[in-house]
Amino acid sequence: MTEFLTACSQFDLALALEVRHLDWFKNDLGDRLNALLKKLNIARVLLDTRPIYNCPDDPQIGSPRKKPQVPLQETITGDTAFVRFISHPDRQYNQIYLEQWAVKLNYWFSQGKIVYFFVHCPQEARSPDTAKYFYSLFNNLDSAILPWNNLEPNPTQLNLF
Repeated sequence: MTEFLTACSQFDLALALEVRHLDWFKNDLGDRLNALLKKLNIARVLLDTRPIYNCPDDPQIGSPRKKPQVPLQETITGDTAFVRFISHPDRQYNQIYLEQWAVKLNYWFSQGKIVYFFVHCPQEARSPDTAKYFYSLFNNLDSAILPWNNLEPNPTQLNLF
């Protein structure tokens, strides 16, 4: 993996790595991985599945691809913070985590980090509502100034290549 990531980092690409195997969250391997990603300026995807596991029900029932229950790792390893938030369909189970993320992302944003907050839900129809709600929480912070608030009308769509 070291050789692959090193080779990828030689190009002018913004990269993020998401690991799911529990060994990558243990101190020895996790610390080595974080050090490598910091050296190469590759973001480590911060996967937050707490809302779907810290609740009285299982919102993933019927889902063919259940999300892993991994420890939340909050270390930024590059210039970019990339959070993948797996939300519960009911807002009440997301509330405390969204509030915490709004404060943390505001802090990272104030440090000049590029910040991505990706919302996913086992019931995808709920994801846009959760994303909009998070935006309102974040936007209500006094110091939160989001770059898209200043975009010109009809900005140009980015492409992958």
